[in-house]
Amino acid sequence: MSQQPENAIAVMDVGSAKVRVLVAEIQEGALRYRGHGIADAEGMRKGMIADLRPATEAINRAATAAEKSADTTIEKCIVTVGGPHIRGVNSRGGISLGARLREIARDDVRAAIDRARSISLPADREILHLLPQQYILDEQPGILDPVGMIGNRLEVNLHIATASASALQSLVTCANRAGIEITETVFEAIAAAEATLTAQERELGACLVDIGASTSELVVFFEGSVAHTSVIPIGGDHFTNDLAIGLRVASPEADFLKMHYGNATVTAVPQLSEVEVTGLQGYEPRVVRQRMISEILEPRARELFQMLRDNLRQGGVLEALGAGCVLTGGGSRLPGMLDTAESLLRVPARIGSPVPLSRMPSELAVPECAVLTGALLYAHRTSQSRAEEDQSLRAKLRAIFAGSL
Repeated sequence: MSQQPENAIAVMDVGSAKVRVLVAEIQEGALRYRGHGIADAEGMRKGMIADLRPATEAINRAATAAEKSADTTIEKCIVTVGGPHIRGVNSRGGISLGARLREIARDDVRAAIDRARSISLPADREILHLLPQQYILDEQPGILDPVGMIGNRLEVNLHIATASASALQSLVTCANRAGIEITETVFEAIAAAEATLTAQERELGACLVDIGASTSELVVFFEGSVAHTSVIPIGGDHFTNDLAIGLRVASPEADFLKMHYGNATVTAVPQLSEVEVTGLQGYEPRVVRQRMISEILEPRARELFQMLRDNLRQGGVLEALGAGCVLTGGGSRLPGMLDTAESLLRVPARIGSPVPLSRMPSELAVPECAVLTGALLYAHRTSQSRAEEDQSLRAKLRAIFAGSL
């Protein structure tokens, strides 16, 4: 098995239900699928690592399967991060450029961002993303890239996404024990948005909700930039647990019933439809109304979107969803979720499936893999941006040295 080539990118999504690893290679500037691996998650609780040993083993199984599929060794990887510990905050800061007007350089932009990020954070918080929303040059707002413009004072509105330092370290430790170096961390909702949201939706205003097993991560875009990030502590497992308790069945049976007969809208289920249910061990199978399943699922779905609505209102972005709401993740596939979202948020909603890569198998082009595919697209885009900046810097240095000769 060959070593990880320089043009290969590996990403990993460590969820509460599954650990997924995807490997792609860059050919002529485009991403091409190379291999993937999926393993059942272990050692996870509420979207966070609770037991290092089984979590490490799950990561190792997924990575080994991906290595075999891609015929390469995974040495470095980008990992997605989610869970209730994620926090987002908006900040503003800036720098004075002196008494005279002068041209804005890339270093000035970095200095303004550094000033805006200088907010007081608890000791256990670590910054995941610094996301500029807009630049303000001499009180002129709405500037996307001020480099090359002329002015006296440069300010920036910045969105800062933070995570628990201990939760991040646990994830890095598990990956390291599995023989993988983590090079970058990406918030799950931002990764999912990369694979599902259109440029028009980002501009008009849209909320992306990744409904995972334990939690639902969200990000709101407005005028092309991130305006809000947060996490709702409800996921697909809560629906399954409700069914297990309400119908007195084991969790695997409850999950089967949810996926094959569930609906988040009671009125969408025929009144006379019935389903055979296998009860707990020692009990005979019985027949229940299919509507009874939906009567258990609907209140949980309404709770999820009520909490989402309240979260968006508190974040000041509820009225900014001009393009509506996009649902992705495994939990989005429950029938009736779109109707519930549209009813409570009062905006149009759709299911977001990831854009498939070249040669990628169809089994990965599903909402459950939006985070995984999006992380790959995010990594590719940011690496290209860094390469362009480095190339621009080298060109300027060459010009400076050429001028001094």
